[in-house]
Amino acid sequence: MEIRKLDEMFEVLKSRAKKRLVAAWAIDAHTIMAVYEAVKMNIVQGILVGDEPKIKAVCAEHDIDPANFTIIHVDNDIAAAAKAVALINAGEGDFLMKGLLSTDRYMRAILNKEHGLMDAGAILSHVTVAEPETYHKLLIFGDVAIIPLPDLKQKIAITKYLIRVAQFLGIERPKVGLQAASEQTLPKIPSCADAAIISKMADRGQIKGATIEGPLGFDLIIDKESAQIKGIACEVCGDADCILFPNIEAGNVFYKTLVKLMGCELCAIVMGARVPCVLTSRGDTERSKLYSIALAALLA
Repeated sequence: MEIRKLDEMFEVLKSRAKKRLVAAWAIDAHTIMAVYEAVKMNIVQGILVGDEPKIKAVCAEHDIDPANFTIIHVDNDIAAAAKAVALINAGEGDFLMKGLLSTDRYMRAILNKEHGLMDAGAILSHVTVAEPETYHKLLIFGDVAIIPLPDLKQKIAITKYLIRVAQFLGIERPKVGLQAASEQTLPKIPSCADAAIISKMADRGQIKGATIEGPLGFDLIIDKESAQIKGIACEVCGDADCILFPNIEAGNVFYKTLVKLMGCELCAIVMGARVPCVLTSRGDTERSKLYSIALAALLA
């Protein structure tokens, strides 16, 4: 089944075994409410790591029975992140979630060389799935939060993560647009040159499971008419499932434009660790956090 709306993830998960979610420094209402909704839907078991009195105060404020969760008391955010990661490594959780701690502290726990969640040589990347009202399908894109200026090796890894997420969403052969400043192959512009290399690698079977095209301007990726006007004929143009952005500025501006100007719902996770790791902004909505939990549960 191809998932074309974010809500459809819940229906798929209801037929599967529940996953164990471990939320680090889960002391805020948005995180607790999102985990509670996922517990009520019977798609996860919720383990909240954080200051127990604060967690119970939020539960009382929102009329939630704390018995819906396993609460593990830790009195500060750094220790909570380390404890949450330790629970995953001990086999007591299936995926990780960020609560009310900063992204750098969350990532530090994941990246810890001795006690983190990384295998040697792994590349961490952020993948977002959005449901824009003005587009005819979900859009899967990256990286908007972790890798500032990905090199060719990192772009290949991100592309593979985008394909993997798309396939877990039921898209058998996703279409990937490699975004650049121009659709021309211009050697002096790294985004154009890298996109041309990745596209050719896909043509020769070095990257499998997707139709990949680039370099492409953003207008061509999402609008078939723009491609026709410019004389570019390809399957991806106007029908992309995935977008690889050349740097964090391009991806992050797109992400925040969707959220702040378009009111778009989305979900986001970190790929490349031993388990999926939910990574949303502390300011994201409860609904976005719930969708992110669902996406991580699909991948776990």
